[in-house]
Amino acid sequence: MKKSFLALLVLCSSLTINAQEQDLFDSEYFGKHEIKINAIMLVVGAVEVGYEYLLNAESGVGISAFVAYDEEIKDNVEYYISPYYRYYFGKKYAGGFFLEGFGMFNRTNRDIDFLFFDDDNDNFVTDFALGVGLGGKWITKGGFFGEVNYGVGRNLFNNEESELDFVGKFGINVGYRF
Repeated sequence: MKKSFLALLVLCSSLTINAQEQDLFDSEYFGKHEIKINAIMLVVGAVEVGYEYLLNAESGVGISAFVAYDEEIKDNVEYYISPYYRYYFGKKYAGGFFLEGFGMFNRTNRDIDFLFFDDDNDNFVTDFALGVGLGGKWITKGGFFGEVNYGVGRNLFNNEESELDFVGKFGINVGYRF
């Protein structure tokens, strides 16, 4: 009788522990939506905001938008819109180390100085880039998170018009998951 009771107790406790572990990875517990702002870009003279939808515990899709307000930044990059897909390797739901594939619709300065260009708008070229990145995300129990990421991509279409073949994106983001 004692052995049966002990076996039943061990079985029940293992099921309880297993159920708690599954609850931690339940997407309803963590939420599937994230909004974020790139804190480092605010310091250098631009605004970058983003939204990410979490597909499951290991992946998410999102979009970020960048607009420069400082004239020195605006002379190089006017804006970009960047959709992305992330694959997470951490133990928390959509957290930890991640790899990212992204696209980037961008408007950048050509950096070619021709004598016949009088209008500053003529020095800019619009292009689309594809790239890869990596980073890490740390999440609190309250839903707030911090994120560090870096990526590099290559412009695909207007390479003959621009000296800027490669684009980069980096960030120290803070946000909220709901």
